[in-house]
Amino acid sequence: MRASAVRKRGMVGAVAVVAALALSACGGGSAGSSESAAPLDPKADLSKQTLTVSNWADYTNPDVLTSFTSEFGTPVTMATHASNEEIMGKLTAGGDSGIDIAFVSGQYAQALDRAGLLEHLDQSLIPNLKNLYPEASTLAYDVGNVYSVPYAWGTTGLCYRSDLVKETPDSWDAILNPPDDTKGKITMLGSERWLLLPALKKLGYSNNTVDPAELEKAKELTLAAKKNLLTYDDTTFYNRLVSGESVMAVAWDGWCSYAIAENPDVKFVLPKEGSDIWTDTLVVLKSSKNKEAAHAFLNSILDAKNQSWVATTALSKVPNKASMDMVGAELAKQYPAMGMTPAEIVQQEQILDLGDKTAEYTKIATEITAS
Repeated sequence: MRASAVRKRGMVGAVAVVAALALSACGGGSAGSSESAAPLDPKADLSKQTLTVSNWADYTNPDVLTSFTSEFGTPVTMATHASNEEIMGKLTAGGDSGIDIAFVSGQYAQALDRAGLLEHLDQSLIPNLKNLYPEASTLAYDVGNVYSVPYAWGTTGLCYRSDLVKETPDSWDAILNPPDDTKGKITMLGSERWLLLPALKKLGYSNNTVDPAELEKAKELTLAAKKNLLTYDDTTFYNRLVSGESVMAVAWDGWCSYAIAENPDVKFVLPKEGSDIWTDTLVVLKSSKNKEAAHAFLNSILDAKNQSWVATTALSKVPNKASMDMVGAELAKQYPAMGMTPAEIVQQEQILDLGDKTAEYTKIATEITAS
């Protein structure tokens, strides 16, 4: 996997975005009310429409854009954003962002819908939804795929050098209370919803808890673990593993595969206490004037061959059964996490939007990482 394809799921400026979403909900319609001003026209001439799509860099097959324009006559401009924070800032700034389709992680799609900024999808215009696993319509941030289409999914666990650790890790304790041979050689994710994840799961709490007492205990446990870390690293931890600078990292499964691609001694394990489900999604903005073309684009993305590119190139599992049937078994030989079944994925806990309560996670993350 190319390093340029790295995308940042965390949202460091969550407080500012929460405030912007609150204002959007007040001034742009009631939260969660994203119904179209007019019904969509299934016979619309898509050559009269244009699309601007914002995505993380190198996260869409460029051939899809070319073939879509060739088939429908719709010019497509691909903009990029570096993080959920960046795109959320653009979409919640007020007025028309000029973006028709955005790629955001699941909890942010949920937040945008609550602010009334998303188009509720006309599923009759997206027949390739049939390619998705049934489990992909049960995800808690958007049950039934009302306003988002899942693009890639997975979980968070331990990525480690099997040749440089004495014991195979199976618990979040490997991070929170590590053996002497790994101390000072561990990295953790610094984004607030993932910084506390190991402690929350070790303590038996929800990923989405807003209970002050539970958050305080998770904070204490995470802060105590800091002395044994090499650093917090959300973007280059797999490079550190490949070089041997670190021997273990809290990692998204797909990103661990980047390291495995370069060094087969790197392994991934899901801790026995459980973890999260992360999902990257596509959403159509309510402000879009090109909604029929946007639906057609979502349908093209869900084509089995097109979405299989995400698995083979971005090394992330996709919730598209037709795509995974094409490539999954072969990929799982080299990247075992790719073999995780949908049933196993949905056993983990979805990270959800917490509204203004997200600010508490931001505050705690700032206190821990800055101390």
